[in-house]
Amino acid sequence: MPIQTGTDTAKTRRTLSAGAQSVDYYSIAAATEAGLGDFSKLPAALKVVLENMLRFEDDGRTVSTDDIKAFAQWAADGGKSAREIAYRPARVLMQDFTGVPAVVDLAAMRDGIKALGGDAQKINPLNPVDLVIDHSVMIDEFGTPRAFQRNVELEYERNMERYTFLKWGQKAFNNFRVVPPGTGICHQVNLEYLAQTVWTDTDQDGKTVAYPDTLVGTDSHTTMVNGLAVLGWGVGGIEAEAAMLGQPISMLIPEVVGFKVTGALREGVTATDLVLKVTQMLRAHGVVGKFVEFYGEGLDHMPLADRATIANMAPEYGATCGFFPIDDETLRYLRQTGREEDRIALVEAYAKENGFWRTADYAPVYSSTLELDQSTVVPAISGPKRPQDHVPLTDASRVFGEYIKGMRKAPSVPADEKEKMTAEAGSPDPAPQEIPGGSHGHLNTAKVDGEDYELRDGSVVIASITSCTNTSNPYVLMAAGLVARKARELGLTRKPWVKTSLAPGSQVVEEYLKAANLQDDLDALGFNLVGFGCTTCIGNSGPLQPEISKAVNDNDLVAVSVLSGNRNFEGRISPDVRANYLASPPLVVAYAIAGDMNIDVTKDPLAHTPDGKPVYLKDIWPTSKEVSDLVDTIVTREMFQKKYADVFKGDERWQGVEVTDSETYDWPASSTYIQNPPYFQGMSQEPGTISDVKGARVLALLGDMITTDHISPAGSFKPTTPAGKYLTERQVAPRDFNSYGSRRGNHEIMMRGTFANIRIKNEMLDGVEGGYSKDAEGNQAAIYDAAMSYVEQDTPLVIFGGKEYGAGSSRDWAAKGTNLLGVKAVVAESFERIHRSNLVGMGVVPFEFTNGDTRHSLNLTGDETITIEGLSGEFKPLSLVPCTIKYADGTEKTIQLKARVDTEVEIDYLKNGGVLHYVLRNLAAA
Repeated sequence: MPIQTGTDTAKTRRTLSAGAQSVDYYSIAAATEAGLGDFSKLPAALKVVLENMLRFEDDGRTVSTDDIKAFAQWAADGGKSAREIAYRPARVLMQDFTGVPAVVDLAAMRDGIKALGGDAQKINPLNPVDLVIDHSVMIDEFGTPRAFQRNVELEYERNMERYTFLKWGQKAFNNFRVVPPGTGICHQVNLEYLAQTVWTDTDQDGKTVAYPDTLVGTDSHTTMVNGLAVLGWGVGGIEAEAAMLGQPISMLIPEVVGFKVTGALREGVTATDLVLKVTQMLRAHGVVGKFVEFYGEGLDHMPLADRATIANMAPEYGATCGFFPIDDETLRYLRQTGREEDRIALVEAYAKENGFWRTADYAPVYSSTLELDQSTVVPAISGPKRPQDHVPLTDASRVFGEYIKGMRKAPSVPADEKEKMTAEAGSPDPAPQEIPGGSHGHLNTAKVDGEDYELRDGSVVIASITSCTNTSNPYVLMAAGLVARKARELGLTRKPWVKTSLAPGSQVVEEYLKAANLQDDLDALGFNLVGFGCTTCIGNSGPLQPEISKAVNDNDLVAVSVLSGNRNFEGRISPDVRANYLASPPLVVAYAIAGDMNIDVTKDPLAHTPDGKPVYLKDIWPTSKEVSDLVDTIVTREMFQKKYADVFKGDERWQGVEVTDSETYDWPASSTYIQNPPYFQGMSQEPGTISDVKGARVLALLGDMITTDHISPAGSFKPTTPAGKYLTERQVAPRDFNSYGSRRGNHEIMMRGTFANIRIKNEMLDGVEGGYSKDAEGNQAAIYDAAMSYVEQDTPLVIFGGKEYGAGSSRDWAAKGTNLLGVKAVVAESFERIHRSNLVGMGVVPFEFTNGDTRHSLNLTGDETITIEGLSGEFKPLSLVPCTIKYADGTEKTIQLKARVDTEVEIDYLKNGGVLHYVLRNLAAA
């Protein structure tokens, strides 16, 4: 479909020649000449947004001249603005966990628009959409040559209903492509193939227009592509659906934090060490809701793969994105990864002509700045619960020991209560008792392969090279292979209790590891290929060996995972693992050899050779030159061109998936994966109003850093959980439960999984871990059952939380599930960007405490009745509204809450019951 641009374009539209091409573009310099303002000092990241405004100026719908002038004022005011703008990304990226519910919503919207008398064909993506199936492979088989094949077989067995549905969507919807299973992780496929840095399309007059490549994605790590100077960030599925249906993204002109990089990494320090340090610094600086842009001479020494590693983890440091301007390294990477020469020439010419090129004197205005000399970065890991918990490697064993001592002093839980919780939630025992002798005194023996060995607090039971964050980077992958080679030459291997795996983000990784003859070395240490996709970092770790799982759980051990991913939140990686650490791929290999977090890998022997000689980390660690020489020699342009030649074709299994050709979806009544959601059923043509929240009860009191994993877990669940009971009642065997993530197309499962993380702690219940609350009768119950008891009485619910509520994944089900449980408002000290937006998009109002109030200062216990007024009538963005708390003893207190409804458009969303209802009514009326 041709792009729709502004009608009054003469004042900013220009023509550009690049090689043999001649294209039109929207000139920022021309905007200055037209008297719209001085934009020369804008950061490149913000110039991308400005160009978007120029392209859609005066189209009669979304952009005004004042919007454009506001960008000049932003620079004049030192990087601040309260201007609301309507931004239109060029395309949308999805993965299957979030993509399936998005396609479910689109299918349901087709039913809904027909019910309103509209045309089902109006429900079609107007912008290009790519969905990469990458979240469904699970590590069942590992450490053997047949691991990859067996895991693929199981993936298709478990997910055929979902894959059939997605293939139907590919046929039914325009502008919608599916990258089949086994290809790679969406962000790495985007970085290596889909992204173009500068996009081209034809306008309504048939002329070619060049403009910055931009996107939103239904995965928080969409930000990875900012390393390639492509502006993109994660949104919830509901916001992405609105964007693909032509709805602009309403946002404030963001602050841009400048992160100056100087120097170069020292010998032995990896890109992972760098990004963990950057994450710590930016999380401390405070960048939620802001752009971060990297600049400085240090970028001259930073390969694009390292930039992508930093950009990938923007959700972990809390920013909307972490952007790198276009420079020579951008062009080199585009060429290496097989992009066409005409495209590369266009990127260079466009960037230099329109002010996006990073020159030696690049120094724009920023809202705030901070600086890092790369030479000060040291080897590190992060954990055991949060990505920003940066620990220098020299301190790792000591800090872990302190963590264990703290855990062992936790308050006790009565045995009968512990037994009840374990039975209901299927979770490991909570709150372990203090063990004499500290972490080294907590031992158990298990037998594997005929050998006896001791497990203890700190035993590493998972070591996984995984995630797009690091497997997109050939420098750290080659380093991991070299560590494996050197260890193998010395006769070392992994400890027998460590579950090892290699899950690259693209098939190109397999190609260059084999070409370097390093895959044999990795295989020898158990790092066999297990699949191409997101595995350990989203909870698809697969089960531990039964005897190891039993030893961990029977003895309340704090087992450890070490992975090269981006997330290590509680309960995310494995139900058997309590301490999770992020590390570089070569360190993952080293910890698999050591097998114990109590070992100081910088000083102690990792292991001993067959003849008894100690082997230290320095003995197997490659030099930076060894790594770079291997990358320069092995990784070629032809590898990328070969592997991406048939990226949408898939293997024989995918080609054999048969689907019907129909405009609307024939919802199978017996499916436990795909169900027609209730959002649009019985919907009227006219929007409603925003109502006050009256007489609400508290469903949960939650602490700081409640992540979307806490709210809507993605991993496995047990038969005793509400979701497990639902499937059991429908004759689904536990071995076929799959995961919450794979069942996001079924709202009945996801409602039952909301707030069901095995590590979440509802402060309404003393010492209880897992998804529990009090029902309408005041009895402890699973949080789903408690919510339904209130829904039956038509009683609204509220959630109270602490700081950084909703951190982590751009998981729309964290908001959808909240809505379907009957929650009308969430009150927290602060919100993470994506989840706040998702709550509004699902008709749930987010509020922040004011005047220093918190759930603690208000002495909330969960037995209160809550009334929030001021939402009806003249409710405005960011309004202060009264909230009356009636305590159990009858006393009352009124406080002020700040409504985190940030824009006028979001007010309209709430009046309609959500963003999709808003879009559906507009399309039906058009």
